[in-house]
Amino acid sequence: MRNKLTKELGVCGFNAVSTLGTEHPEIINRLFLREDRFPLFTKLCKQLAERKHPYKICGDTELERISKSYHHQGVVAMIEAPEIQNATRGDLDFWAREGKTGLILDSIGNDHNLGAIVRSAAFFEAHFIILSEADSAAQLTTSAYRIAEGGMEFVVFRKVRNIGAFLRDASKAIVTIGAEPRSRWRIRDLEQIIQDKQGKLKIPPAEGMRPGIALALGNEETGLSQSVREQCSVLVRIPGTGVVQSLNVAQAATLFLHELYQ
Repeated sequence: MRNKLTKELGVCGFNAVSTLGTEHPEIINRLFLREDRFPLFTKLCKQLAERKHPYKICGDTELERISKSYHHQGVVAMIEAPEIQNATRGDLDFWAREGKTGLILDSIGNDHNLGAIVRSAAFFEAHFIILSEADSAAQLTTSAYRIAEGGMEFVVFRKVRNIGAFLRDASKAIVTIGAEPRSRWRIRDLEQIIQDKQGKLKIPPAEGMRPGIALALGNEETGLSQSVREQCSVLVRIPGTGVVQSLNVAQAATLFLHELYQ
């Protein structure tokens, strides 16, 4: 839930607010919580009071009104609405040198899927997520924060206007992998793929590190757009029985991230 008048975003859900309060308490403007949650947030309430920012004990009805969600889990924090910065050449160079892993989301079109992907990204230590400016649905919303279960605090978000053009440059510095169900390469081949591509990168990683890696995931109905498929270093599939055409994009992200983490 975004408040357009105050330019704030409501973050709800116990894990989402708890992690936010631990990692970035300074960005919380106001806190609303049920009485039974107060003992679990006394430190955060004290910090807010010291900064002269309010907190309020309230019931479920008010929490639902504030968060516009029945899934508030007894606590809602209001923060400045996040503004995602454009990806820069400096970002790309850093990810390449430091061997960072991240995801590029090609118009996945769903904030619930985004939240689930962020949760997996944080779990497997993926560093960055790149969103398309054209994707008006996959945004940092109240639902995305709640479903991410605190993962939002551990991932760097960037946006690009044209993912295909970004990948054209990125593929020179990091290994860019596209999820494509018709590819001959399988997810189990990722280690070999990364080793083969590493020597062709213009920006080598720091000594002892593997190269930077970006996994591109597409829309569940249409997959990766043609321009994105063409600019990836390699396309890789998750083999299955074929009973259903594909996995949910968040499930696919989790399998890829697990393999890359291993």
